[in-house]
Amino acid sequence: MAIRKRLPMLIICATLLGALAATLGFAIQRASEGREPVRTVGVVGARGLGDWPVWGFTHTDYSADVGPSGGTAASAIARRPVLQNQHIMGWGAGNPEPAPGTFDFRSLDRRMDYIRRTHGVPVITLCCAPDWMKGGTPGRTDWNTLEVAPTRDHYQDFAALAATVARRYPDVRYFAVWNELKGFFDQKAGRWRYEDFTDFYNTVYDAVKAVNPRIRVGGPYIPMYSYVGGGHRSAVSGPWGSVDQRVIDAIDYWLAHKHGADFIAVDGPTASDDRDVYPDEVTALDKLGAIDAWLRSKTNLPIWWDEYYVEPQSLPWTERKRVAINAAALIELARTGVSTVLYWNNEAQDARCQGCLWISTLVPNGGAPGGMLTLLQDFARWFPAGTPLIGLSSADRRVRVLAQPREAVAVNVSDRRVRTRIGGDEVTLAPYEIRWLDG
Repeated sequence: MAIRKRLPMLIICATLLGALAATLGFAIQRASEGREPVRTVGVVGARGLGDWPVWGFTHTDYSADVGPSGGTAASAIARRPVLQNQHIMGWGAGNPEPAPGTFDFRSLDRRMDYIRRTHGVPVITLCCAPDWMKGGTPGRTDWNTLEVAPTRDHYQDFAALAATVARRYPDVRYFAVWNELKGFFDQKAGRWRYEDFTDFYNTVYDAVKAVNPRIRVGGPYIPMYSYVGGGHRSAVSGPWGSVDQRVIDAIDYWLAHKHGADFIAVDGPTASDDRDVYPDEVTALDKLGAIDAWLRSKTNLPIWWDEYYVEPQSLPWTERKRVAINAAALIELARTGVSTVLYWNNEAQDARCQGCLWISTLVPNGGAPGGMLTLLQDFARWFPAGTPLIGLSSADRRVRVLAQPREAVAVNVSDRRVRTRIGGDEVTLAPYEIRWLDG
């Protein structure tokens, strides 16, 4: 399925004016009923870009394109189109260019066909590099070196591969360059080689834009690591800890020296590197908003979270709690001006999987949607790009709320039953309950 074209500006303006009128009407109605009036406090997605995609996920090694239950998952995924991201090598895709000029796109073609079949908005992550671009033997693939970066003398070769990918899949309009600066950390110096990465990014950016200037390209897709106690602390901090100053340095350099970008991409956990999720999973969510505020102070580029994680490293949560805390994370990201959020789908080859979007399609009777897929699709339905956000909140901080003129979502992030008021209405939520409320 080709991405729909950007709406003419007049249509966008008419849409936003209509939404604003609906918001004002909603506020007047609530005031006449003696309830708390509402106000517009923001908009979902990239400012001024009504066709910008917001919610979606990344395919990983064991996705839904193989196995006896792939059709079941396809039906569930296709119910509500969302972004679907795929890497060009690894995470389900084989080596696309095993030897110079010799291409093998069979596995990547299969994934991209599945994305089209399920009506996804396709995204491609330009990672990782064939072995011969990083010192390996042409014609051989050592998957143990997947996360090694190409050597400088092969930056142009990788850029040429990226351009080949862009030409092969002309329906793809969104490309992220690389993944978490893999292979660009200098262990001896204890810092990111952000100068090398920015040169690499610029070479790839230029090549992809030469294929089609309308393609949207972004980076640097860097992990926002943080610490509570030691580590390289920075001014981006809160009760949850402090973002690693070395990450701040890398982003500052990339912003100053990039040839161009259509979005800025980051990822990372709410957990810190030294204390895991701290001081608790709810307070740790504030890290997302603090990072968004810092990024917004640095650039007007749309912010992408290519991955985000809210669970502790040991993953001890029930599925109900996991989906609830993820819902609170999506609320925080939307509220703080993020343009795009991609959920990294967990991998499983059996019927048991924590946080998976669907039951593994490799098992009979698999493919059933999980709570996270339903959550993403609900956000895609009620909070697409350009949706005005209104200022509804809960009287109890254990309940997080995101609202638009016609619908609101409330989530209890505690293990206790909570009775609270939302916009003048009394609401009771069970532990970790997600409730959708009509306006």
